[in-house]
Amino acid sequence: MRSNRAALRAGASMAATLPMIAGALALGIPAAHAADGPARDTLAGTKPAWATTKADKGSTADSAQVTARVYLAGRDAAGLAAYAKAVSDPASPAYGKYLSAAQSQARFGATKAQVAAVRSWLTAAGLKVTGTTAHYVSVSGEVAAVEKAFGTQLHNYAKGSRTYRAPSKTASAPADLDGAVLTVTGLDNAPHKAASKDQLPPPDAVFKNSGPFSSYYGSNTASALPSAYGKKIPYAVQGYTGKQLRAAYGAGRYTGKHVRIAITDAYASPTIALDAATYAKAHGDKFWKTGQLTQVLPSDYTKTEECGAAGWYGEETLDVEAVHAVAPAADVTYVGAASCYDDDLLDSLSKVVDNHLADIVSNSWGDIEANQTPDLAAAYDQVFQFGAVEGIGFYFSSGDNGDEVANTGTKQVDTPANSAWVTAVGGTSLAVGKGDKYLWETGWGTDKASLSADGKSWTDFPGAYTSGAGGGTSRTVAEPYYQKGVVPKGLATANSAAGNRVVPDISAIADPNTGFKVGQTQTFPDGTEQYSEYRIGGTSLAAPVIAAVQALAQEARGGGAIGFANPSIYSKYGSRVYHDVTDNPTGSGLAVARVDFANSYDATDGLLTSVRSLGKDSSLSAVKGYDDVTGVGSPTDGYVESYRRR
Repeated sequence: MRSNRAALRAGASMAATLPMIAGALALGIPAAHAADGPARDTLAGTKPAWATTKADKGSTADSAQVTARVYLAGRDAAGLAAYAKAVSDPASPAYGKYLSAAQSQARFGATKAQVAAVRSWLTAAGLKVTGTTAHYVSVSGEVAAVEKAFGTQLHNYAKGSRTYRAPSKTASAPADLDGAVLTVTGLDNAPHKAASKDQLPPPDAVFKNSGPFSSYYGSNTASALPSAYGKKIPYAVQGYTGKQLRAAYGAGRYTGKHVRIAITDAYASPTIALDAATYAKAHGDKFWKTGQLTQVLPSDYTKTEECGAAGWYGEETLDVEAVHAVAPAADVTYVGAASCYDDDLLDSLSKVVDNHLADIVSNSWGDIEANQTPDLAAAYDQVFQFGAVEGIGFYFSSGDNGDEVANTGTKQVDTPANSAWVTAVGGTSLAVGKGDKYLWETGWGTDKASLSADGKSWTDFPGAYTSGAGGGTSRTVAEPYYQKGVVPKGLATANSAAGNRVVPDISAIADPNTGFKVGQTQTFPDGTEQYSEYRIGGTSLAAPVIAAVQALAQEARGGGAIGFANPSIYSKYGSRVYHDVTDNPTGSGLAVARVDFANSYDATDGLLTSVRSLGKDSSLSAVKGYDDVTGVGSPTDGYVESYRRR
């Protein structure tokens, strides 16, 4: 799910990275020698910020078991970052000169000698090597062996109401490994997991929308309900279809033919093929051809209860159906992770890169930046850089909790959307009118007020904030070159005079009150499993929509991969290829009326009527020009064509 790493269904949200530089990765690469004992290289970022002296609860027992991953820096980490930038920049002579997966590994991956040296060091310390890949060596062992290997003691630290293990100082590796180690993860055991960004209940709890509805924005006015902002308001749409979204974002004649899109989430829906086929037939989408939808799944799953595995089925359903609705001829590969934890999600991303399963990757999951640690950021960014070198672009939903203050008490962005090497997708409220005509968009942010008992007013109008597109300024990621000159200085320097990464980059439909209709097999109260449809939103919707639009753009340019798209996206800023989305596109307040089942299924327990005000995203604002709700804006009918080679 946008897994929270969090979710949106019909209305409320339940719902890191490194600077882009043409040199070494800024975090995780050995940078300094330890002062005492044999020469060692520190592994920056391996001691989490919460492991403070004040929180220290003493040493972890020597016999406690630890599992960890030692990520490999490869033979030329600086060269990888530099080439990833060069092939992605339209102004570079190397633009579009991508390498194959085999070529990128041969040029930048770890050598056999490096892998052997790392394994020898770990086993000599008393650790058991449990696995080796092109990216890491996994190990397990007792605390005493871990402390010997990484040159640091492990202590227990208070973190909130819980206690977790972490290094008492930054970990290190022997200097004679000559920089072969990128970083190590697993020395701290605080949860590092994702949550999906749609707010779907598990399939064992059916969800349906009540009416009345609008079939397109404004088609059905709630004339019997109180006014809002001085006028009668429309009922929320029943859920836009692919036909409406394709028209809104300028699909034209393009369908994504011969383009491959991958989707990563955790786990896998057992009914996805049937659900996707049923949905496409019901809404006039192109039928799925044999082999057009494939799945790459792990041999087994873990942490299913902790991660709420069944809840991820809805995320996969949304992603697959939204991609196909907008790019109906694109080939779709779903890559499921064994759990919602970072290590397993990283494995899924690596499968896409190592086997070049697609040129475009949609990812509707994430976590708050405060939960990301520099060691994991380094591991993620290395995968994204390998992807960029191969012409693979990653698209991540920006989050469903606005500035995160209401959710966490701290203003922050989400990760991995904050990576300088991915395209962060923000969210909008979308109005598609009669004849599939694009009317306007606002930055997605919702205030909710309920109907008064006498039905004559909205209680405490406009009500309380419920959800909105994630965005803002990173605290950990330096400002990438492609944002300079586009992102306002006030946003870039909000957390540092030197400037930081600002999220998002581009945006699309996300508001569940102007959302997308999906179809999924769910369990009804009588115990039967049935296919049913409902409206959904969240940046979990925006990410696959933009991924699908990129597939159309790739087709338009003759099938050549777009790769890491941010340099290209920002190079088009200020042109007519973007809708400049603001919070007040019509000059007056905007709202829709919603009627919901109290029990989320039928009218047995009554109906709940509310007004949802649009364009109210926490402290974030969609303003003229670039903003931290919608980025450069949303695609116009000229966006896809702008990629066509003339």
